Amino acid sequence: MAGHSHWAGIKHKKALVDSKRSKLWSKLSKAIIVAAKLGGGDPDANVRLRTAIQEAKSLSLPKDNIERAIKKGIGEIDGGNVDEVQYEGYGPAGVAVMCDIMTDNRNRTAPEIRKIFDVHGGSLGGTNCVAYLFDRKGLIVIPCAAGDEERIMEIALENDALDVQTMTDKIEVFTTPENLSQIAMAFESAGIEMEVNEVTRIPQTTVDVDTETAIRVLKLLEALEDHDDVQAVSTNLDFSSQAVAELLNS
Repeated sequence: MAGHSHWAGIKHKKALVDSKRSKLWSKLSKAIIVAAKLGGGDPDANVRLRTAIQEAKSLSLPKDNIERAIKKGIGEIDGGNVDEVQYEGYGPAGVAVMCDIMTDNRNRTAPEIRKIFDVHGGSLGGTNCVAYLFDRKGLIVIPCAAGDEERIMEIALENDALDVQTMTDKIEVFTTPENLSQIAMAFESAGIEMEVNEVTRIPQTTVDVDTETAIRVLKLLEALEDHDDVQAVSTNLDFSSQAVAELLNS
């Protein structure tokens, strides 16, 4: 699990300081559109929509943008023709990579994603070539400095978390995708800051590679995340501290 939580932390830290805010907001809006399209526009009755709105607010998406995205999703205004697909493949050294995509043009998106894999020493694979290596779960990452460890553990267990893991500088809370919003709201009500709050794919096991290869994989993941249609990227790579530091400082 460490491999994914490292990447989740990296991408969120970079997103918060990234100058490409309009691109980030576009991705958040797509997530809301698809959630509303699939489950309706009422966040109280649509857990996925509630979670998407929660993440959008945490990354400062304006209220008007959120409301407009919901209207697109339920068909009140044009712009809701967005499909959800998954692409999967291999990075350098054969590490597994999963991409969650939301696109209005699959014929455009597929070759663009393939090119990103190729340029960064990877290859796009077929359906289920690596998907079986991942479990879909809700993930919350809390910095240890954000609150008392026992209190965090108590809130997580009271709200039916699947697992809680304490690392050196953070606490990871795992739950079902359906229960993520409930746990996140409980932490928010308690005034506990969350570094990561998302539904994602958690690798069942992780693999180690040398630092040079890990940095190449990180560059691939970052390039994929930078694509307009990519909502989330997951990998089974366990990053070294050196590789993480080099990417954050790049």
